[in-house]
Amino acid sequence: MFNLLTLGAAPYAPHELSCSFLKGYAVRCSIGIHDFERRAPQRVLIDIALFTAALPDSAVDQIDSVVDYDFLREDVTRLCAGRHFDLQETLCREICALCLERPGVLGAAVSTRKPDVYADTEAVGCEIVRWNAPHSVAVRITPG
Repeated sequence: MFNLLTLGAAPYAPHELSCSFLKGYAVRCSIGIHDFERRAPQRVLIDIALFTAALPDSAVDQIDSVVDYDFLREDVTRLCAGRHFDLQETLCREICALCLERPGVLGAAVSTRKPDVYADTEAVGCEIVRWNAPHSVAVRITPG
C-alpha cells in the first residue's frame, strides 16, 4: 500500500492530506504480451489511492464535502473492457489520468497486479504515483 511520509511546502499544498482508497478491486482485463495472455481476459487486482486536501475540523459530515470515489469502479471497469493493454504500466497510467481529472484530486497512486500469470508467484504488478502539480511529497511503497 502507499504510505505518506512527509509533505513539504508547495504553492498551494495543504498542511494535511486525506487518502481515500479502493483496494483489491478485481476486474477482467485483456492484458499482457504473452500469447496465453492474449487469448482471454484475465483477472487483475487494482489498488487506487486518491490524495486530496484534508477536511477542516469544521467540515460537515456530507458526501459533497469530499471527493466521491464511486466513479472509480465504473470508470476502471469501462477502461479495462474497452481495449487490450500490453503493459500494466499503461493501464496504471490511464487509471491515474482518470483519477487526476476529478476536481479536488491532488494526486493518485495506482497499483495493478496479475495474480494468475505464474503458478509459483503470488502476483506480478506495477505501481505508479502521479500528482496534478509539483509537490514535495515522499511516498513509501510497502508490499501488501
